Amino acid sequence: MRFAVLGPANDDLVALEKGANLALFEHGAERVIYLGPDDALDRVVRDWATRMVGGDPSDEGIWDRAAQRCAEGSPDQIDRFIAVERRRERLKALRCVPAASRTVEMVEGRLAVVLYDKALLDEEDIMPASLLIFGKSREPLVRQVGSRTFISPGEIGGGPAGIALLSDDENGDLTVSIYEPAGGLLESHVVPTLRTGKFMVVDKATTGES
Repeated sequence: MRFAVLGPANDDLVALEKGANLALFEHGAERVIYLGPDDALDRVVRDWATRMVGGDPSDEGIWDRAAQRCAEGSPDQIDRFIAVERRRERLKALRCVPAASRTVEMVEGRLAVVLYDKALLDEEDIMPASLLIFGKSREPLVRQVGSRTFISPGEIGGGPAGIALLSDDENGDLTVSIYEPAGGLLESHVVPTLRTGKFMVVDKATTGES
């Protein structure tokens, strides 16, 4: 499973699209969440989808696009049409979190609270979570605090990084990799699975105690 977050774009839509492309298509993330306090992702996705398919990029518009390109198209043209539409469909994996809100995700059995500003976290958010992922940080951050890990991708627009990719391995450990929009890997951290010991419950009735 691969899950990615993108830091604030600061109106750099080119960097945001590069980061989204890296996470979604090059690294195959199943979900990608933008953590900026603006509508940059909506603008990027709308323009990106339009460039992919031309005209109206909505789901409803697929019938008109199919009629225009497939009615008299060759098998190769129809295959290309389907491939482009599938790529457009993948853009639905890109989501954003409103600046004053938060979302809860399950990342390989770990509860993750995802939001823009970690100052909005309260005790109810922190207590059950093992991953606390936030966008308001110029620099990337991966820090273990007790049983919890704080993660920020840093700013994707004008910052040194901007993409955090979370992926699991066969041991159940989680790797957090920090990338910059051009695709360079800047740092990587392993967040091990917390394993608890076994507890034995002793029934007093079986021990002869009163």
